[in-house]
Amino acid sequence: MSPRLLRFDAIDNFRDYGDYATAAGRRVRPGRLLRSAHHARASDADLERVKALGIAAVVDLRRPGERRDQPSRRHEGFAAAVIEGGLDDGAEAPHIAFLKSGDLTPDSGRRFMDMTYRRLPFDAAHLDLFARYFRALAQADGAVLIHCAAGKDRTGFLAALTHHLLGVGRDDMVEDYLLTNTAVDLAGRAPAIARRLEKMTGRVASDAAVVAFLGVEAAYLEAAFAEIEARHGSVDAYLEQALGVDSALRAGIEARLSA
Repeated sequence: MSPRLLRFDAIDNFRDYGDYATAAGRRVRPGRLLRSAHHARASDADLERVKALGIAAVVDLRRPGERRDQPSRRHEGFAAAVIEGGLDDGAEAPHIAFLKSGDLTPDSGRRFMDMTYRRLPFDAAHLDLFARYFRALAQADGAVLIHCAAGKDRTGFLAALTHHLLGVGRDDMVEDYLLTNTAVDLAGRAPAIARRLEKMTGRVASDAAVVAFLGVEAAYLEAAFAEIEARHGSVDAYLEQALGVDSALRAGIEARLSA
């Protein structure tokens, strides 16, 4: 088990994605960049563990409907800034629509994830939240936690984008992204997840299809970056043009997070 993974009773995929070497010969500070799945089922003990982390800002990447269905639990005295989106088109979440109507095979799951990652960097709600997140990184006096529902796709992409900005090497970036598969133990949980999906949708998915859909693969992240480069020329250009991360903001983030 990776030491980056933080143990919680009922918050999945909680980990520190700092403490990596950068191309500039510096190191990302540990304890300042945190990521997880949602906190709706957090135990009281979990809330105390969260409290001890000194979180200054929480970035909730979920849609308004997701937040209503699974509201976050907060510890007593919670005072962190909460950054969340307000754009709600009322549409069913894409992954739910896929599970109800798509071909539930490993190949179709991977095709869906490839398409999802190619769209993810350009979704209007994501652009707003990502931009606000990077401003928070330059201002927050403490840790910044990002999370979505499972803490793997929206969260995983944003963590990778942060690693790129800070100069973390691509190998470390991808290795960190893939830690989701260790944190969640999809192979062990796939049968139970498949049964829940069948109850929810009335459709049967193989364990392999569940792992392909609910896990992460390096190819998914590569698809997102390939689409960014196709549209903007480079990831740095995307950061500046789409998210407003100019040289001054970038320097502020590096000053707070690099040692």
